[in-house]
Amino acid sequence: MDVNELHTRVLYPVTRVRAMNVGGSGVLVYSQPDTKNPGDYINIALTCEHVIDDCINIKEEWDPVVQKNRKKDVLTEVHIEVFAYAKSKVLSTNSTPSDIIAYDKAHDMAAVKLHDPRPIPFVASIIPKSHIQNLRIGEEAWVCGCSLGHDPFPSRGELTYLREMIDQKAYIMANAPAIFGNSGGGLFQGSTGHLLGLTSRVTVSQMGFGYDVQTWMEFTSHPDRLYEFMNHHELQFIYDPTDDYYSAMDRREKRRKEALREADLPAPGRFDVD
Repeated sequence: MDVNELHTRVLYPVTRVRAMNVGGSGVLVYSQPDTKNPGDYINIALTCEHVIDDCINIKEEWDPVVQKNRKKDVLTEVHIEVFAYAKSKVLSTNSTPSDIIAYDKAHDMAAVKLHDPRPIPFVASIIPKSHIQNLRIGEEAWVCGCSLGHDPFPSRGELTYLREMIDQKAYIMANAPAIFGNSGGGLFQGSTGHLLGLTSRVTVSQMGFGYDVQTWMEFTSHPDRLYEFMNHHELQFIYDPTDDYYSAMDRREKRRKEALREADLPAPGRFDVD
């Protein structure tokens, strides 16, 4: 990539995320016309679940229809700060409320839908699934996020390990410097600008009574997991142009209702018949 491509593919799609008293980063991955509201756009960003975790509360409430308690998630809006640039200069920051539409603690990923209906000119391109197998240790990579709450900035490095297993989940390790606040930002392939995953972990070592952050050993969710997350939560429209947001939400609602019906069925076994 040249400098102009670095700006449009890596820097411009990265956002700052505000969730209650917690801050982090996010990556804009979708901005397409709203098929139900002509003139409007649907805008989606990805971030780490732990960045927006304070906005997720699980409550148990009585459901009068099925006559039993059910757990439900109560989601608070998060704020996504989208930056407008003139080349390398930040002109303005637009903070917009956003709804959490999917989250997954195991994958540490979440998707949010921005309230702003205007088109977003720069979104990240997720690495095609067929290209993942071609990644190589030593190839150039860029981490971009809001380190320590700063405006987004990119850091260059190389891919240093392609499949690190942590808590039974796969990660990519890179030596592009990252620190607290980068969580939810992106790791981008240096040759193409493709989004490889979300920066989610840094290495910390104990030195005496304190801790040192090894900023050159950052871990990003493996791109396979991006697809696992999107497929499990019916977010295929993010990478599949033949799909759309409303069809995806309809599929999710259908799956939810089916799961509730199955949960209400009696467990298999023998029952006495009077």
